[in-house]
Amino acid sequence: MRASIHEVARATGTTSRTLRHYDAIGLLAPTHVADNGYRWYDEDALVRLQRILLLRELGLGLAEIGRVLDRDQDEAAALRRHLAWLRSEQDRLARLVGSVERTITAREEGDGLMTEEMFDGFDHTQYRQEVEQRWGVDTYAASDRWWTGMSADEQAGWKSQAAALATAWADAAAAGTDPASDEAQSLADRHVAWLASIPGTPGYGAGGPTSEYLLGLADMYVADPRFAQGYGGAEQAPFVRDAIRTWVERNR
Repeated sequence: MRASIHEVARATGTTSRTLRHYDAIGLLAPTHVADNGYRWYDEDALVRLQRILLLRELGLGLAEIGRVLDRDQDEAAALRRHLAWLRSEQDRLARLVGSVERTITAREEGDGLMTEEMFDGFDHTQYRQEVEQRWGVDTYAASDRWWTGMSADEQAGWKSQAAALATAWADAAAAGTDPASDEAQSLADRHVAWLASIPGTPGYGAGGPTSEYLLGLADMYVADPRFAQGYGGAEQAPFVRDAIRTWVERNR
């Protein structure tokens, strides 16, 4: 099997520019570059690209993907883990569909709703593999024990605290606050303290989150749309990133 860069771009929904960028950063080299400059990819390269795209689906940045690929040399085993995650996500989405369908039917027919049925599929473990890929199995296990050990009221309180912090970040960004200002750095203080309260956070119980973890997380707030959405969207998330970067520079 051999495919040109244009065929690969069309099949994957990416762009030739992206594939060239992957080559430039050492993530995915073409198998052969013809005299006319055309890039070609063989089966091994396409399988590597599939793994790259799967890891992107998990939200990993390109540098992290490179480290994962270098670490997981057993290609078949890695693909089996990806497959297990995809099947788990497929099952979760099917449960979500059923949950919403039951809610619609119950509301239209005037029937009562069961809490367990309404929230079937809203699973806090959905990012398990992503967390384990980024920060290790022990990190996920510790945070999962902490979360499941909470009462419903405690979980609600923690979510409320997180939402209040996210709102404060978004409001400060919308107001054009300088990331290096006292106001922004006070928010960064709160943010780091909030992260430090979560068992499993790298550095937990040993002086707080590590600088590497904070900087990586700050970059994710911009690079990952799921995180950016929680902090005011793509326009405002860079403010959070820059404020945390400044906090790390000043405090570490």
